[in-house]
Amino acid sequence: MASNLQGRLARRTFLSGMAATGLVSVVRPGQAASSASTFQAGEAVVDITPPLGIELGGYHRSPGNERRIRSIRQPTATRALVLRQAGVTAVMVSLDVAAVGRKMTARIQRAAAQRTGIAAENIRVCPTHTHSMPAFCFLRQWGAIPVQYMADVEDKTVQAIAMALDDLAPARLRVGRSRAVGANHNRTTKDFKTDELFDHESTEQDRWLDTMVHVLLFERPGAKRDLLWYHFSAHPVVYADEAAGPDWPGPVADRVKAAYGLEASYLQGHAGDVNPGDGDPWRGDIDKTTEGVFGAIGRALDDTRLVAVDRLRVQTLPTRIPYDLERFRGWLDAYRDDPSQCTSGPWVNAGFAADWFEGNRDRDLNETHLPITLGALQMGDVGLLFHPAELYSFYGLAIRRGSPLADTLVVGYVDDFIGYLTDPQAYQAGEYAAITVPKILDYPPFTAGAAAQMTAAAIDLLRELHASTS
Repeated sequence: MASNLQGRLARRTFLSGMAATGLVSVVRPGQAASSASTFQAGEAVVDITPPLGIELGGYHRSPGNERRIRSIRQPTATRALVLRQAGVTAVMVSLDVAAVGRKMTARIQRAAAQRTGIAAENIRVCPTHTHSMPAFCFLRQWGAIPVQYMADVEDKTVQAIAMALDDLAPARLRVGRSRAVGANHNRTTKDFKTDELFDHESTEQDRWLDTMVHVLLFERPGAKRDLLWYHFSAHPVVYADEAAGPDWPGPVADRVKAAYGLEASYLQGHAGDVNPGDGDPWRGDIDKTTEGVFGAIGRALDDTRLVAVDRLRVQTLPTRIPYDLERFRGWLDAYRDDPSQCTSGPWVNAGFAADWFEGNRDRDLNETHLPITLGALQMGDVGLLFHPAELYSFYGLAIRRGSPLADTLVVGYVDDFIGYLTDPQAYQAGEYAAITVPKILDYPPFTAGAAAQMTAAAIDLLRELHASTS
């Protein structure tokens, strides 16, 4: 497995040895920066392992019974990737936390821009959504924001971006993909279809699962190490204890490091209705998931294609997600009429419901939409679409289907956290994702067609970005 990668690594070792004898010229760090068309990549990894005692995000705990960090299962990190070509500089950060809020992202963007000169709007902050770390946004009874630790993570993320900028070196991009069968499953139904069947006739009437692992391998000549970033769709929810860590992406990174000597950085996909593993157990089995994702990464590395990065482009699109204010008014009326009926199910418990009502009884109902920002990055014929939602699988696959680029990675939870964008059936069935989570995040519910609207906007953004460089 991965014989092609091993051959390339062996060739790099050979060239390094030849360079030491003076028989091969090697590009030194920064030496090629004068070439405006040279594609460059740099990376830095900074430890953000949290202190004991602060709250973890991702699972419900009533006040007085908070889920706090009692031990460290694995170290966690903030990983920054800086890309540069023809005067354009872009940043992606893979962050081992449950979620970030838009205010935190804005602080990171401003501080990094001031320190490095990189345009703030070109910086994307991408949480992995591990449920074994804190969340840095409001979550009612789902984990409080640890303010001091959040500030530490912000500082270290800015540090990582600056270090990655200093690490810039000429690079070439290779892209590979392979299916990780058995490494994830649609947790909402046993009657789902996989991406192998997804085509232009596929609709949101079915529930879907994306089994594809994409790898982005940035090969750098000379003494600089190669960089590996990969994309897969699955909630990191194998563990629900009080040990901190990256969940299943941690063991996957360990396996990749041991096998290939590469640091693996993870980008979360469309995981709104997806858990790791094959469904037995429902939360996910760490060994099955690790083996499935690691195996797919190896196969993808063994069959990569070289991408001509003749253009690097970044674009953002402010858009709005519509609220279902009629449903929201119904919630308010139901609580006013009889709080004793609002003590379980979509109301979680009596204390949760009371807190929600006090926080929302005077909400401005003239605010009919939630403003968000979509982002897009193009490297040659490879695209990444960034959004802040927990997107159901159909819509992530639909964005990839509608993209004009040869390979498109749809990255969720980016720069903010707005909760789930589901299909209409989730509203009809009163599913947790559609009905309860808005109360946790303190938003009115979205309309049943909100996911489709955001998907259309994402495809338009990718097409506009592609058209501007054609």
